Amino acid sequence: MSHRRPPRVPPPMQALVAATVLLGAAPESVPGQELLTAGDVVAMEAPAPDFVISYGEGALHYGHLRLPDGPGPHPVVIFIHGGCWLSAYGIGHVGSLENGLANEGYAVWSLEYRRVGDEGGGWPGTFLDVGRGVDHLRVLAAEHALDLDRVVVSGHSAGGHLALWVASRRKLQYDQELYSVDPLPVHGVLGLAPAPDLEALHDAGACGNVVDGLMGGSPVAVPERYAQASPMQLAPVPAPQTLVVGALDRAWGPAGRAYYRRALEVGDDEVTLVEAPESGHFEMIVPGTSTWPLVLEAYRELFARIEGVPSRRPVPPREPLFGSGDTR
Repeated sequence: MSHRRPPRVPPPMQALVAATVLLGAAPESVPGQELLTAGDVVAMEAPAPDFVISYGEGALHYGHLRLPDGPGPHPVVIFIHGGCWLSAYGIGHVGSLENGLANEGYAVWSLEYRRVGDEGGGWPGTFLDVGRGVDHLRVLAAEHALDLDRVVVSGHSAGGHLALWVASRRKLQYDQELYSVDPLPVHGVLGLAPAPDLEALHDAGACGNVVDGLMGGSPVAVPERYAQASPMQLAPVPAPQTLVVGALDRAWGPAGRAYYRRALEVGDDEVTLVEAPESGHFEMIVPGTSTWPLVLEAYRELFARIEGVPSRRPVPPREPLFGSGDTR
């Protein structure tokens, strides 16, 4: 399936729908600025993607491809949307971000995937879908002039967790359920308000105890699953990482900061934390906010770090934080 691209226009900045933040926490604000809510972001419109491309057989196995002007080969951002890993929040709410990144010269391959509440979503389907969608970039590269030597995987919130997981897949062993043969190398990770601390989010009952639905149990009940899917246990991630965390994001900010501390503890010298002083959870995915220039600078800086640098070799897996189990 494909769409001809209409002229690019700045995304609308209206806030049409009042809604609570996904975790139910009332947003804080800075003087003269009300923070965006989930409803605000869902209500925004964006130009249609250049192409809508299937990467599998299922109804949710597709992605949006947006191309920048010029002949290429283009640097690529693989983007994974968030929304509490829940089926209620689909790819549509990141259209403005996709468009904004394409305007800055990046090709954007933005993935839809099965989530908790979708048939086959959760463990292991959500992870297998995302991995398959990422690897499909190899198929797209020649036709669309995509540079496979300049690939950053990025995501917001739950998608930030999945982006860190994607960059860790080469650490998985052949007898683990999420293992894949020869996953696409990614050269950097940019997590926007990432939610990588699955263990703490499970304990907090985030989003109606969604982590239990995603993983099929608690860290105590299924430790082998968390060992394969939690960046807290997969750290150090074998790629440079930048984490952008909203200073006013009380709901999700702690999860991103906890992962940052964990990465430092295990000796990861390629992780950077950026505090966005005027951002709650959503400002960083909306072009036109005061946080958007900071986000663009984070992408530019990360691509500059990885330009011309081959992927790091995988680091051997470390012992799980929360017990061990048979991974076969």
